[in-house]
This record gives sequence, structure tokens and C-alpha cells, in this order.
Amino acid sequence: MLVNQLLKDAVEKRFPFFEPELKEAIVQNGILRNFEEGEEIIREGQFIKSFPLVLEGVIRVSRLDLDESELLLYYLGAGEVCTMSLTCCMSRMRSNVKGYTEETSSLIFIPVELLDRWMTEFQSWKEFVMYSYRKRFDEMLNTIDSIAFMNMDERLMKFFIDRYRSTGSTIYNGKHQDIAMALHSSREVISRLLKKLENIGKIQLSRNRIDFSKLV
Repeated sequence: MLVNQLLKDAVEKRFPFFEPELKEAIVQNGILRNFEEGEEIIREGQFIKSFPLVLEGVIRVSRLDLDESELLLYYLGAGEVCTMSLTCCMSRMRSNVKGYTEETSSLIFIPVELLDRWMTEFQSWKEFVMYSYRKRFDEMLNTIDSIAFMNMDERLMKFFIDRYRSTGSTIYNGKHQDIAMALHSSREVISRLLKKLENIGKIQLSRNRIDFSKLV
């Protein structure tokens, strides 16, 4: 009973704009799962039987090339849904993205068969999904633009700014290699650029921790 109430409170906190009936449907049909940092949420190539709504934490969504190099597409924060998962659900396709937690996270998984029904039953759900598609589309266009038109130092600063917009945090806890993978670069290049940013006072570096508050 207590768990059910906590879930209701979490859904109310993150999705206050949903109709009461929709919030109740989420609580009744969803499966709550908690994840530690670095756990896989979505595996590339899998059929998706349920899609996640983020209650707490941050999810990193990326693509892998043939050499297993990673390209960051976008972050999911609290109160968001993975639109790539929705697309795969609706078209009954295998996932073409990878998603894993950047920090301790709580997600509620909704069975795929409810997606179409909710689109017709709940206006707020339809608006939420359409808004999510537009936001993710804009973010992926920005990713394409940054690859095509930005230098790596500009992309690195954009990486931190985008992370702040998604998480609200100005601290990055992770390795230089993690950033290199996200930006489709090498650790040596990223480490050199990070040191350059530190020298001009834009960031503060310490072991597996970067304070980028002066960038935002």
C-alpha cells in the first residue's frame, strides 16, 4: 500500500498535467524499477515490449556504429519519455538505440499495447508524446549540426551545456573516455581540450569529476 502511494506521488510530481484517469492508469499498469548508475535500460537490436517514463535520474540515449563507437543522441531527465522507444513500439521494430543510466534512476515501464489506446483516450498523453517527438527531433538536429559545423572544442562545451539543461547539474562525474565516446572522438583529444578549458578558467578538473558551472 505504501509503495503504491509513493508511486502515485511520484507520478503526480512528474506528470501533474496528465488527466487524473491517465495518472491512475499509469500507476495501475506500470512497473516501477530502480537502477544504479551505468545499468542498461534499452539494448540495441531488442524488441521493446514496454517503454520507460523517467521518474528520477538521467538516461543517456546513443547509437553505436559498426566499430562499436558510440554517438550521444540525447539525455532523458525526470518527467520525460524515450521517443525512440515509442517509435519502435508503434512500428513493432527492433530498437536502433542504446540507453543506460547516467546516475541512480527510477523508471516506470508501460506495456506497449497501451500506447495506441492512450493516444485516443487521453488528450494530455497525445500532446505529451507529440511534444516529446518535437523536442527529441530538435535535439538530434542539433547533434547533426554540431558534427557538421562545430569544432570539437565547441562540441565539448555544448556537451556540458546540454547536460546541464537535461539534468540541472553543473558537475560531471565520469571519465574523459566516456565523453570521448559520446562525442565520437578520442580520449587524448578530449583530455587535451578539457585541460585547455581548465587553463582559461571555464572548468575545474579533478579525478573523475568536472565542475563546469562557469560554462552555464
